[in-house]
Amino acid sequence: MLTEFNAQTDRFRAPRRARNFDTEALLARSDAPSLANIWTRLADRLYAIPTRPIAECDYERACPGDAARIFHAASAALAHRVDLLGTGPVDLGSPIDWHRDFKTGVSWPNTFMRNINYTNLGSPSDVKIPWEISRLQWLIPVGQAYLMTGDEQCARAAREILEDWIERNPYAHGVNWTCTMEVAMRILTWTWLFHVFNRSRAWSGEAFQSRFLRALFLHGEFTERYLERSDVNGNHFTADAVGMVFAGLFFGKGSASSRWSETGWRLLCEELPRQVLPDGVDFEASIPYHRLVLELFFLAARYREACGLPVPDDYRARVIDMARFTLAYVRPDGTIPLIGDADDARALPFGGQSINDHRYVAGLVGAHWQVPELIDGFSGPRAEILWTLGRRAAASLREEGEKPATVPSASFPQGGIFIMRNERDHVAIDCGPVGQNGRGGHGHNDCLSFEAVLDGVHLIGDCGAFVYTASAQERNRFRSTAYHNTPQIDGEEVNRFIRWDYLWTLHDDAAPDVRRWEANEHRDLFVGSHSGFQRLSTPMTPVRTIVLDHDVHALTITDVIEGAGDHVVTIPLQLAPGVEARENGPGRIILKAGGRDFLLLWSGSAGWTCEMGQGRISPSYGVVVPAIKLLWRRSGPTPATLTMSVSPRPVVAPRSPSEGLQEWHFQIPVGSRS
Repeated sequence: MLTEFNAQTDRFRAPRRARNFDTEALLARSDAPSLANIWTRLADRLYAIPTRPIAECDYERACPGDAARIFHAASAALAHRVDLLGTGPVDLGSPIDWHRDFKTGVSWPNTFMRNINYTNLGSPSDVKIPWEISRLQWLIPVGQAYLMTGDEQCARAAREILEDWIERNPYAHGVNWTCTMEVAMRILTWTWLFHVFNRSRAWSGEAFQSRFLRALFLHGEFTERYLERSDVNGNHFTADAVGMVFAGLFFGKGSASSRWSETGWRLLCEELPRQVLPDGVDFEASIPYHRLVLELFFLAARYREACGLPVPDDYRARVIDMARFTLAYVRPDGTIPLIGDADDARALPFGGQSINDHRYVAGLVGAHWQVPELIDGFSGPRAEILWTLGRRAAASLREEGEKPATVPSASFPQGGIFIMRNERDHVAIDCGPVGQNGRGGHGHNDCLSFEAVLDGVHLIGDCGAFVYTASAQERNRFRSTAYHNTPQIDGEEVNRFIRWDYLWTLHDDAAPDVRRWEANEHRDLFVGSHSGFQRLSTPMTPVRTIVLDHDVHALTITDVIEGAGDHVVTIPLQLAPGVEARENGPGRIILKAGGRDFLLLWSGSAGWTCEMGQGRISPSYGVVVPAIKLLWRRSGPTPATLTMSVSPRPVVAPRSPSEGLQEWHFQIPVGSRS
């Protein structure tokens, strides 16, 4: 009610608040005698991230080849050229239209933020485009290039872009103020840019210094005023709280700054155990959002420690558990299973690795808090660690290309993620709740779904997320049961959609049931089910058994559909992009990928047919690529059984599900909970 009251009064007060918040008001709120004093004081304050200059040659020794990437990205940014959210390189022009989705040409009015309908579900517009542009993370390479070269052109261009943004996005007006998370994320970027450029000649003018600091202060005030609080909070609220911590610690003195940092930190300490489960898995049921939330919780703690403020042991331990989960789900090549939503969001992106390469996260947390398990398991580029923690931390980690310690198979029972892995295989299984305490949020209808890498080749993938408000139809397709590698009965959803336009909620129908999990050096076993189809007129239960044989890199999947009556059962298998498939006789399919052949054998109850068609995978936001999709279908009486096995060399096809499992030395009665 307070937030809504603030919004209604700000229709009239916001313009006056911004107009009256002049230099004198800033100095009074910041306990500073002069603009020069506050600028110098802020420049001397400790920050979450080191921003010391580094010679290009020194950077190249630490991160070979990455300097060229930074200079190329900086050059593009200076030309107002961006590549984000699946757009490909786009010239923003000059001046930049900060309120326009350049994919569709749709613009939002520069009016009071509560008057703006930014979802526009009746049109293909995507509000994430202007939001992402206004986060200004595409200016980060400009700052990195400046720290390596001291080129004033970088400082001057950053100043001009910030001045233009402030001029064209007045306080609480326009689409870039409609979501508090966007305001909070800008606080992170702007404070970093300040610490990079504050001593440059281009940033020395008092007029710019006053305008920049006043705009940044109003960002902190807005974030506090419009916290995205709900009965169940998610990553938006976390970002808001981190923004308050950054704004408060950045300004330091003054009652408002103290209140922001203390309130933001209190909220983070309250939310961490609510949003991150005891096994370290973010409760929103999305691996890409797990990465974002981990970055946010980590950076706030890092900033406090840099300022000599305490971070509780239980807070630190939970963030370390998040990094342990990351270490488990990241595949050896750095890629990830596309479980749940993905919008490419980062807190402060410093590296040039693929958006789906999460290896650096374990290195960040491990190097900062000296966690041997995370340090030993780290692999991949070190740029993120160097820019976030400094050269010494980056040097403490192995160089890219050096072999990390073997990460074992692991279960995360509260989050419902089970990882079977060795040096050549990686299978990620989702048997967890729908997400966000049963709300759905960024979770998909993917209970019992899985992705698989066998003998170093990615064979079985997940559909990803594609887009959000740009298309409600596509949004719902990519989070539907039919788009995931899980059994579907009578065309019903695992968790029912509430309404076509409720894009971040689902009914909480499918309670997961993990019946068995075993992992050893030779074979891993998972048996799970869910209750999503118990609501049918004749209740049905899919029971999935997955076995990974480490010795021969073979994967066996057995689905038992428990229940009675006639039903239509479909079981999809989405192959990874680039995997070719062809039939090779009854129950035999040859998969070709990475210059290798794999044999997929299948058998089951009478009546199953297998179709080979076209599927779609979204590897990142706004991007979709074709990929072959296999679909098994059966219409008739239940119970029913289907067994599939995939291996890199021919094996004898199992004659029955029980025999198939016995061949892997597991004695599992069909449908048993033992």
